Amino acid sequence: MDAGFYGHLQEIVGEGQCHTEESMAAHTTFRVGGPAEYYVRPARGQVPQVAALCQQYGIPWCVIGNGSNLLVGDRGIRGVVMEIGKTVAAVSVQGDRVTAEAGALLSYVAGRAAGEGLSGMEFAAGIPGSVGGAVVMNAGAYGGEMKQVLASVIVLTPEGKEKCLTVEELELGYRKSCILRNRYIVLQAEFQLKPDNPQEIAARMADLKERRVSKQPLEYPSAGSTFKRPEGYFAGKLIQDAGLCGFQIGDAQISAKHCGFLINRGHATAAEIRQLIAHVQEQVEGKSGVRLETEVKFMGDF
Repeated sequence: MDAGFYGHLQEIVGEGQCHTEESMAAHTTFRVGGPAEYYVRPARGQVPQVAALCQQYGIPWCVIGNGSNLLVGDRGIRGVVMEIGKTVAAVSVQGDRVTAEAGALLSYVAGRAAGEGLSGMEFAAGIPGSVGGAVVMNAGAYGGEMKQVLASVIVLTPEGKEKCLTVEELELGYRKSCILRNRYIVLQAEFQLKPDNPQEIAARMADLKERRVSKQPLEYPSAGSTFKRPEGYFAGKLIQDAGLCGFQIGDAQISAKHCGFLINRGHATAAEIRQLIAHVQEQVEGKSGVRLETEVKFMGDF
């Protein structure tokens, strides 16, 4: 640990929002991952200061939201992990527009919109990620995606300046955007929604929730759908057809309830999950000729 750097980090975010050797297992939905060398929760105005400090000291940094689409290596992450979470999570509603800071949970924003009689985010109610992460990945489910409801996004550029991007400028596609490529940090998103009957919105959300509960292994830690949907196929069906339903390595297992989910049965390591991912890719490609791409992002040292 660099004591000088850590002291300056504490000065920026406060001692209670800054830790060393923080287990990433506590900050990912897979519940695995080694320690982050430095772990900070900056307020919105502190994000550029933390990034500038890292640049000054030559220390690498990365950003996470709710950790719902990540697999962090067992050896952890060198440098600074910035959590854009509860300290950057304000949500407001004006007319048919909802403005949410990047750390707000997508499920909360969807629920808030529903309560205000605004439709369009029902698909997002069961996605366990943050607004920022959802923008980065153009998150979607049940036929809906962020691209359909986003009006604009405010990002922090590598130069430390806030910039407003239109939906077109975000270059949103299937589980992708221009955010990572340009090293932007999402700070805020504005959603354009449509007025509707709150009871009808709630009914649609309840229906989607029932479908999730009945078909997905929500009782186990996971990162949601592990693989992207190949064009013309369904990843879960390809995995099932390859005879891998329920297959496991250590405590990492392909869910028997939904083969598109890789789950942690309790004591899995990141190495076991990554090995299982590689095994699935190899077996599915051998059986069907389709190479599955991961939706889950790898971070840190394995």
